Amino acid sequence: MWQESSNPYDASSSSQPPYYAHQQQPQEPLQFYSPAGGDPSAFNYPGSRPSLDGHHPPPQGSISQSPGFGGNIQVQGAWWTAFGTGGIEGEPPLLEELGINFQHIRAKSLTVLNPLRGVDDHIMDDADLAGPIIFFFCFGISLLFSGKPNFGYIYGVGLFGMASIYTLLNLMSPHGIDAYRTASVLGYCLLPMVGLGAISVMVALDGTIGYLLSITSILWCTYAASGIFVAVLRMSDQRLLVAYPVGLLYGCFALLSVFSGRPTLDK
Repeated sequence: MWQESSNPYDASSSSQPPYYAHQQQPQEPLQFYSPAGGDPSAFNYPGSRPSLDGHHPPPQGSISQSPGFGGNIQVQGAWWTAFGTGGIEGEPPLLEELGINFQHIRAKSLTVLNPLRGVDDHIMDDADLAGPIIFFFCFGISLLFSGKPNFGYIYGVGLFGMASIYTLLNLMSPHGIDAYRTASVLGYCLLPMVGLGAISVMVALDGTIGYLLSITSILWCTYAASGIFVAVLRMSDQRLLVAYPVGLLYGCFALLSVFSGRPTLDK
């Protein structure tokens, strides 16, 4: 009786499921779309890797050719292009945003160097402190090379003198002037004194020649500054009153150029 027991794992058993009883029908193979010509490299999918034999398929278009994207991409240049704004349309240059205009600095410097020429009434409409800062720094460096490190005196005298002349001009003129323009005029007119400081590097000014050069520089700076103040504030009848305090200010700078301020020790 044990021979009649059913064995589900026996292939000859009568209890074999009908799935094995029918023969499997062959199915048609899957059909994949192939490009024309049978070249598999004709289509490139995003993110696909190049083939193993070193063939790199060409890119399929760029951003500038896509209709959905606008604007131009600037080609990467040298390292100094990071300090400019040439790649942004309508953006002013970096120096203009900082208030540095070399053309205006040159024009105002030429006006100071040639004070006999007529002064434009609108010369200080675009006042800046870039030129005065450069001239003050050059004046201090010149005194440093001549053995007179007077940076603290230069900034102290300049700040006190600017505040004093600003107060006097607003008391004398009905139009008035702001402190920014006052500092700009006084700083630009310091240019002859910068030349005196450069001369002191090569020649000692503690003598007759030095005194004459110092007086000439004071008169030059005073004449240029008073001419600009009178032209801007329309105070042609009060030029001597404006020139007097301005001359005292530049006289202090001349004293810093001539004398070192250190006591001499007799051996």
